[in-house]
Amino acid sequence: MGRIVAQKLTENLGVQIVVDNRGGGSGVIGADLVARSVPDGYTILVTSMNSHLITSLLTTTSYDPIKDFAPIGTIDASEFLMVVHPGVPASSLREFIALAKARPNQINYGTSTSSVYVTTEMFAMRSGIKLQHVPYKGAGPALNDLLGGHVQMFFSTPTSMVSFVKSGKLKALATTSPTRLAPLPSVPTFAESGLRDFQATSLRGILVASATTKPIIDRLAAELAKVMAQPDMREKLQVQGMTAFHLSPDQLAARIRADAARFAETVKAMNLKGGL
Repeated sequence: MGRIVAQKLTENLGVQIVVDNRGGGSGVIGADLVARSVPDGYTILVTSMNSHLITSLLTTTSYDPIKDFAPIGTIDASEFLMVVHPGVPASSLREFIALAKARPNQINYGTSTSSVYVTTEMFAMRSGIKLQHVPYKGAGPALNDLLGGHVQMFFSTPTSMVSFVKSGKLKALATTSPTRLAPLPSVPTFAESGLRDFQATSLRGILVASATTKPIIDRLAAELAKVMAQPDMREKLQVQGMTAFHLSPDQLAARIRADAARFAETVKAMNLKGGL
């Protein structure tokens, strides 16, 4: 998603935007770089807002996820897709829950971000099952082990999973979206599968260092709004299984405050820690 927006912003601003992937640490490495960057608008962060906020609740970070960043806006809202290895003897969410109840702590799930960790534990709590957590330093190693059967279950945004599901290398059991995903119309929602009180949405946001001046923030926000208003952006996102969802800096700031409070309450209630 970052590359799609970077291309559009490059065209609008007349300045080449380079995408610099800084994986690992559930987004901590990239966020730390931006928090310490010169606040001139030339270093921006594209990140999952859920992971950005949750990570600091589970581990110590060098930055404050709210105070050290200024919001520019959002790109998309993405639901989660629950996938399992084909060897798992379950073809539906109900069958998986029954299997997990019969085998407490015997089904492994992988995570590469704090957001996925909390989402999976929320699912386990809502469905009354116990799963074994296996943390990974990146989505690539987690996916490789899932494909190899070393872990049996994984929650992910649909983007990286659609091709594996369509090829039969993974089985998709349910999506957290309110309606079925266009790329995977045969996969039911969690609500359709009987788990109506389980919801999870991940926003992808753009942030800059907090000391960035308002004129720079306003310029970046205005250009992002123009990009998100282009008709083909919705189509590009929908193909990836995501929904175009744009918030202004003020709207995103309000959403961040609300989500931060909600996540803090959830992490405390579930007694989670060290999920990276």
